[in-house]
Parts: sequence; structure tokens; C-alpha cells
Amino acid sequence: MGIYKHIGELWKHPKENLGELFRTRLVEWRTSPTIIRVERPTRIDRARSLGYKAKKGFIIVRARLTRGGRQRARIRAGRRPKHFRHKKIVVKSYQLVAEERAARKYKNCEVLGSYQVAKDGLFYWFEIILVDKNRPEIKADKNISWIAEPQHTGRVFRGL
Repeated sequence: MGIYKHIGELWKHPKENLGELFRTRLVEWRTSPTIIRVERPTRIDRARSLGYKAKKGFIIVRARLTRGGRQRARIRAGRRPKHFRHKKIVVKSYQLVAEERAARKYKNCEVLGSYQVAKDGLFYWFEIILVDKNRPEIKADKNISWIAEPQHTGRVFRGL
């Protein structure tokens, strides 16, 4: 097994394997802003498998989402019982919502992929890999230059 496979095995059960480091991270992340740029990925194995490279033009953003609250507000005006619904909205996943929020904050970048970093009773945390498609390093790289083409604009808002 290579190093990334070992790292991936540790992340299968982070509370047991990472212990105190994981708990201190969560305490720190709870007080940080909802969308924050980070220097390097927390899960390097997952980031590399999604296409991340440690070069200019790749940005890692950590997004915090509140768990629950995915239901329609209760209708206060009069309705007959059939139309007085209070159903869950399960159209989008939390991961897709996190990607969209990051893409809205970093308008000049495209979302390459994302992965879950942690969750607790209140929050989910996702790391999103963004690519600045206007950088010359990205345009010159034959493996990722496809993202700079005009048909790949706004990929996350089309479910890609």
C-alpha cells in the first residue's frame, strides 16, 4: 500500500485514529467563518484523487454547513389539509450546497470537486477544490486546461 492508501484508512474512522487532533480541529473550525480558504488540503489523499495539485491556480476552501433545517416553513395562512404540507426538501445534498456557496464566493474559479472533512451534532464541513481558470499555469497544464474552456463555466450550478 502506498502512503495515500494509508492516509485514507486513517480517515475512515477519524475519531478513533486521529483522536485529540481531530477534536481540537473541530473546536477551532466551529469558531471560524463559514467559508474560509485553507493553505493545503486536510485530506491530501482525497484531494489528489479528485485532481488537486500543489501548484498555483488550485485553491482549497473549507465550507461549514448547519445540519438539519432542510424543511419548508410552516404555512400560516388557511389551507385544506391536503395542501398544508410540511415535507422535507431533499433535492440537493449538503455537499452540493457547499460547492455552490464556495463558487458564489470565488466567482473567478470553477469547482473541480469536494469531499467531507468532518461532521458533528451541529455542522458538516466540506473542502472544495477550486481552479482559477485564468491562470497561465492552469492553461498550460494539459490535464486540467479543459476547465478553462467556455462550456465549463458554472459547472456546479448545472450539477456537474
